[in-house]
Parts: sequence; structure tokens; C-alpha cells
Amino acid sequence: MTNLPPAPQISVQTLPITSLLVDVYGLAELSPKAHNVSVLWLHHPRTKNRANMADIASRCVGAWNAFSGSRERGLIAIAWDQRNHGSRLVDETSNGAWREGNPNHALDMWGMINGMVQDQSLLLDVIEGYLFPKSERSIDQHLALGISLGGHSVWQLVFADKRIRAGVMVIGCPDYQLLMTDRARLSRLPTYSAQDNGDSFIGSKDFPLALINACRKYDPKGIFFGTYAVPSPETEASVPKNSRLAHQAYIRQQMLYERLQGKKLLICQGGQDKLVPLRASEPFMQWFKHHATAATPGREDQRFSVDERVYPGIGHEFSAEMVKDAVQFIVHAVAGAKEDKFNREIDPLDGSGGGQVMFSSKL
Repeated sequence: MTNLPPAPQISVQTLPITSLLVDVYGLAELSPKAHNVSVLWLHHPRTKNRANMADIASRCVGAWNAFSGSRERGLIAIAWDQRNHGSRLVDETSNGAWREGNPNHALDMWGMINGMVQDQSLLLDVIEGYLFPKSERSIDQHLALGISLGGHSVWQLVFADKRIRAGVMVIGCPDYQLLMTDRARLSRLPTYSAQDNGDSFIGSKDFPLALINACRKYDPKGIFFGTYAVPSPETEASVPKNSRLAHQAYIRQQMLYERLQGKKLLICQGGQDKLVPLRASEPFMQWFKHHATAATPGREDQRFSVDERVYPGIGHEFSAEMVKDAVQFIVHAVAGAKEDKFNREIDPLDGSGGGQVMFSSKL
């Protein structure tokens, strides 16, 4: 990556965990006093593999280890191959888009995204048993960072699993339906019609009913709105009180708070990204950011943090400025582990975590 100093040298061990090859960064550097450990889970981009995450893993672990709080709390980073990638490759064509000759692009990519979330849940269940079988350390905080395809999967993950307490979504999208509709338009698929603005694409052979139903279960936008358009905050606020629409808006709001209590999210988007364009995320992001700041005063159970950053002139890439911001965000989140009242993994009697964060220029 240009405009960045070299990443620090951090140990890595490749282990077979739940029949997956998993790279674990930073185990050798854990302080003997660090009984509590935070784990940063890394989701790599499409057509890449787990080795692609070595740089950001080393930067995050190295930055935390340079912080004084690392003596009491450790940070490790873990990466593994997405489905049909790296050590799990089955069919190269299935990783391609429509333009690259894959007629099942929407279904195949969904399988990778949601499959990563399913794999993640299993790894969360058992990782402490593999790494610390004698309970010599306690893993009590989980964070996730994903890039591109991995950004899509981290979007789903933060809504799917309460154990993930902070997420960094880099050039990812929370609205799979809109992303695929826009890509179908650009790919000139026969199932996309400009006459209905792509509405007939949803439910076609390229985005079938099974995929619609899967989006309703797991895709952030799909969970709250299904196939309907996301209303603006102003439109949602203007519906008559005690109406059916107002009741639906209230239910969505409570679902959002229940899933995201206390979580911290950083969204990094390229201002000139053509593969995952801002327009695919914008309707959901407007609604989402509004509710992140609309909590009732005094209701801590309604609070979660959303920091969306758009980088002018940046395309579909994990830019140097994004890397710097992501590393800083991760260190802050780990330092604040003890302050997360909604993390069920944290022992309230334990004194690890917390403290003021000071940064080195060596990211």
C-alpha cells in the first residue's frame, strides 16, 4: 500500500480449526499478564484469500501492542478463506461476475457472503477452546473487519451475531438487492428493464425468489424492508401517529436497537467506487445513520455508534487513509472493551481494557 510505512513484523500460526485453515496473528506477542484477549476477525475480498489480510492484521495487532493497555489485554487477528477461495476453491468460474461469464453471480456471491457469516458463528463458538484449551486466557471481545466481499459479509455479521461488538466495513454494501440490481443494469442483463427501473429483475432467474427470501433473513436492508424501497427519515417521520405505517416504523426501530446495542461501526467507502457504488448503499445508510442518532435520551439500550467515511477520489480499494482510520478505530474499540455494557462475554469484575489511547505513527 502506498503512503504507508511497512507493517510491523507480527507472528502468524496456521492452524486447522473446525476443518478450516486459519491464520492466527499475534499469539506469540501476547503479554503474560494479558488474561483477557480480543479477537479481530478478518474477511477478505472476492478472488483473494486469507493471506491478503496479513498486512491489516499486522498493523492492527502491532498498533495495539504499542499501546500501554496491551499489557493487561491482548489482541490477536484471525483470517481464513472465504468459501470457494484459497484452500477452499471448488470452481474458479463461480467467483466471477455476470460480465465474467458466471450466470449465477448473484446466487454464488450470496453463498460466499452468507457462508462466511455461518462459518464465523461456528468459529466464535469454539475458538477459545482451540487456542487456550486450559482456559489460561479468556477471549471476551470480538471485532470484525472485511474488505469488498468481506465488507458485505461483515455487514451481515454485525446484525446476525451479538458477540461481534465492533465492525469495520470497507467498500462493502448493506443492501444486496440494490447492489445486484445496479450491477445487472451495468451488465446489460436481459432480465433488467429500464422501463420499470429494474423492479422486474427482482424475482427473475438472475435474482430468484429463494435469494429474495434469504435477503429477508440476513441482509441488513432485507431484514427491515424486504423488497420495498427504504423510506427517507423525513418520510418515515411524517406518517400519521397510531397508523399501521407508524407501528411498522416503531417495530423496525426496536429491532435495530435490539440487534446493535452498544456496537461500534466504521464504514469506509470510496467516493469513486464503480464496483460497489455509493448509490447502492445510500438509501439504507440515510435511514441507518438517522436511527443511530435518534435514541431516546437516557436510553443506553438504544445506543450504537456509526461512523461513515467517504474518501473522495478513491475507487474500489482499501486506500492508505482507510487503513489508518481502520487501525485507529480497532485500537479505540479494544481499549474500550470494558465500557461495553452489552457485551455478554465481559466479566464485570475484571479490570482489563479501558484507558486513554495514544498512537504511534507506525501503523
